[in-house]
Amino acid sequence: MEEINLKYLNLLAKSYPTIAKTATEIINLEAILNLPKGTEHFLSDIHGEYSAFLQVLRNGSGVVKRKIHDVFGDQLSETEINTLATLVYYPEQKLDLLLESEENPALFYKKTLFQLVELCQYVSSKYTRSKVRKAMPEDFSYILEELLHENDNDQDKELYYAEIIQSIISLNRAKEFIAALSKLIQRLVVDHLHVVGDVYDRGPYPDKIMDTLMDYHSIDFQWGNHDMLWMGAASGSAVCLANVVRISARYLNLDILEDSYGISLRPLALFADDVYEKDPCTCFQPKNETNMTYSHAEIAQIARMHKAIAVIQFKLEGPIISRHPEFEMDSRRVLDFIDFKNGTFSVKGHDYPLLDQHFPTINPNDPYRLTEKEEEVIEKLLASFKNCERLQKHVQFLYAKGSMFLTYNGNLLYHGCIPMEKDGSFMSLELRGKKYAGKNLFVQFEHLAREAYYLPFKQPEKEYALDIMWYLWTGAASSLFGKSEMTTFERYFIADKKTHVEEKNAYYNLRNDTSICKKILREFGLDDSGHIINGHTPVKEGNGESAIKADGKMLVIDGGFSKAYHKTTGLAGYTLLYNSYGLQLVSHQPFTTTEEAIQNETDILSTRKVIETEIKRKRVSDTDIGKELKQQVYDLKCLLEAYRKGYLNERNSISS
Repeated sequence: MEEINLKYLNLLAKSYPTIAKTATEIINLEAILNLPKGTEHFLSDIHGEYSAFLQVLRNGSGVVKRKIHDVFGDQLSETEINTLATLVYYPEQKLDLLLESEENPALFYKKTLFQLVELCQYVSSKYTRSKVRKAMPEDFSYILEELLHENDNDQDKELYYAEIIQSIISLNRAKEFIAALSKLIQRLVVDHLHVVGDVYDRGPYPDKIMDTLMDYHSIDFQWGNHDMLWMGAASGSAVCLANVVRISARYLNLDILEDSYGISLRPLALFADDVYEKDPCTCFQPKNETNMTYSHAEIAQIARMHKAIAVIQFKLEGPIISRHPEFEMDSRRVLDFIDFKNGTFSVKGHDYPLLDQHFPTINPNDPYRLTEKEEEVIEKLLASFKNCERLQKHVQFLYAKGSMFLTYNGNLLYHGCIPMEKDGSFMSLELRGKKYAGKNLFVQFEHLAREAYYLPFKQPEKEYALDIMWYLWTGAASSLFGKSEMTTFERYFIADKKTHVEEKNAYYNLRNDTSICKKILREFGLDDSGHIINGHTPVKEGNGESAIKADGKMLVIDGGFSKAYHKTTGLAGYTLLYNSYGLQLVSHQPFTTTEEAIQNETDILSTRKVIETEIKRKRVSDTDIGKELKQQVYDLKCLLEAYRKGYLNERNSISS
């Protein structure tokens, strides 16, 4: 008993008080270790596109339809397979449509129920009964368990199962049961979901995506740069908040704030109407990427709000840069480089004419000082973000399930980049007087992001952490940004596009090198057999770029959900599947609408590319959870030995 402490075994004995119970649990765990590894599903850069996200989530990047082909490929036509798949994705809505043209609903229900039971049996076969039982909806768990474990060789049992189906139909519960079976199938085809950053910005419904993710059965999240902005705003960062509102105005997404989160923008609207009433705000006309219908007056007001919050943002950034010379961002104190008299802006020794020279709230002698009304606007917005219960719940979920990076089953997941120098060394940043690089920099960034949210207000540590959250959005050594500088001001005010260029970090060239990817894996404690799963940057497949880099060591899975990127990328992005047979990269064509998917059974057209095939099928024993289970088995065997050698006495009950 030297290998394991008797004190610990005494605690373990409370859960396993007898030899019989201990042995049973060992048998159970060792059996689980030999089951096939569950399927992991990787998504990234969803950017508020709820409908496309939901389709990919429900179809498991094509896994559901593949399972239907496995079971019914030689029995059903392609049209029938598409109908069944759509029914699994959207059971309630599709059922209503199918029943409209169905002459014999009872026969339809019977056929469909038997098909779904057979499909569910297939997708649940690699799980324990206990796990499947826990996934079942409570109202139907007993009946589902009976049907999923039927024995086709027993004629009496066949009659028993047929009677169960008939009773479900006659009691008018078929619709509910079909919905329950469909949702169970969706749940079982994917064991775990990884979201590699950026739910927020660009698209209209990040809140609905967050609600869906909060209900998902098994999930982790690697924070993206846009997520960090919203987290910063919810934590109390005025400059992060200003960025959030500015981006929402720029892409006509203010409804997210007002309707989805109930955050009043009236103080900003009134201020903007007052200060910029006669200003055409030409440089701040919002981008209408989805051709939504707005009146001229609405667009004009949004443009005024857009300009007002952008100017406030530039003012808020200056003092942060001054407080942190270690950021090396003096060139981003943009108001210092405006020649208000001549209407020019100086960039790297060159003067450029300003497209907009109307700055009524900026005092050239003290350009970063907020006016009294600007301060009032920011204070009211900060209070609204802080007191928005729904937003705070979403942000708390991001903190609970999220991180800057994750190592999982031998793979490394992160959103943006590993900041690197051109020579392949890790770029360092000074934080609280000490320099960090590589994994240590990620760890510090995560600690500070958590402090920014959880520390009480008015503490210096919190203020410092809030500044770092903004740096993560825009700083050169940020693992979420990955560029030398963010040229927001130039994009608004300078016509010459040379000034708009944001130089990418050396990482984005170096990640094509297998040796660099192996170096990164080792930095994070993984061996060379692992892979890096990276989001953030859309893959321009139309230009010949590949999502598979460095001989398969690096996989870039920017989901491409944002419609704005489709012309650039040539497709709607990538997702990734990792099952017991290996890794598969799935490329997707653009999604139309949920209504069309239900009505016309138009699934997202997806193409699979096998990246790596396992010579020997991966088992639970080969996973991170398997390592934990093996340790549990070892501990239980020590407990069993302690019982058998008399070091511990068996107990009659757990409470004794």
